[in-house]
Amino acid sequence: MSATLLYSGLAAGGLALFAVVLLVIAPPAPRIARARRLAPGVEHVTALSRLTTRTTEALDAAGVKRRRRFFSEDELELAGIATEPSGVVILVAAGSGLLAVLGALLGLSSGLSLLLAVIFAVLGPLLAKLIIRARTSARRAKFAEQIDDLVQMIAGALRAGHGLNRAIAAVATEADAPVSHELARIVNETRLGRPLADALHAVAERMKSPDFEWVSQAIAISQETGGNLAEVLDQVGATIRERGQIRRHVKALSAEGRLSAIILVLLPIGVFVLVTLVNPGYISFFFTSLIGVIALIVGLILVILGTIWVSYSVKVTF
Repeated sequence: MSATLLYSGLAAGGLALFAVVLLVIAPPAPRIARARRLAPGVEHVTALSRLTTRTTEALDAAGVKRRRRFFSEDELELAGIATEPSGVVILVAAGSGLLAVLGALLGLSSGLSLLLAVIFAVLGPLLAKLIIRARTSARRAKFAEQIDDLVQMIAGALRAGHGLNRAIAAVATEADAPVSHELARIVNETRLGRPLADALHAVAERMKSPDFEWVSQAIAISQETGGNLAEVLDQVGATIRERGQIRRHVKALSAEGRLSAIILVLLPIGVFVLVTLVNPGYISFFFTSLIGVIALIVGLILVILGTIWVSYSVKVTF
């Protein structure tokens, strides 16, 4: 028998004996849950929770004095984020700290730890802003896709004998997000006394939806002049469906151009990051000399201008 097998057998036997002693012969005493050990009505608050609460309160107090915030409540609501602005600021600050540590670790070999830490820390808020805008665009696009079903459901509810306000409330409870959220906002505003036409127009502006603007105008005109609103909504829905077909057709035809634009924008950034990781000394010139820093700044400006130009080139409006 080899020594390896002998030692392995002894180790396995020792672990088995240890498990038998702890779990069978002398098991640990049962622990009572913290919720049962606390008095009724007493809530346990940890030090981390208290620190977080005080930080969010301080950020909220500081944000009240400022007219414009970097992360506003309306912006977060449009993106479908239910967190308070102060909470988002804390999350972004934590993410920026982690990115700064990552940049410092990447720059250890080249002596650029401080510079990369600052650059990576600045990327945190910028990435958060881009994510919020991307979520907002996706939410608005999904809202635009649901308008056709929304119009049909309202028209069906009107034919069933419901009033307009009742029809909108019923659709708000049955539809999917984000239509349900926006219609619930309309229902709540009308209950508080705001005219229905104004509430509909406000949602159309919030979601930047010309199709929903047509719906709001049709409802507003019907309230002033009367008539069969269900038939009007059917005609509006048919027009919206045709516009949706054209929109999807244009999107399919422009997919190649949009993909080319994404590749052209990400290619220089990806090459720069790859060379930084593989051979940091090759690009150290851009950070250690004045000419290199100027060239890097000019390159970033050109990338930004090219991104704006390409985005407008592949964007089709109709």
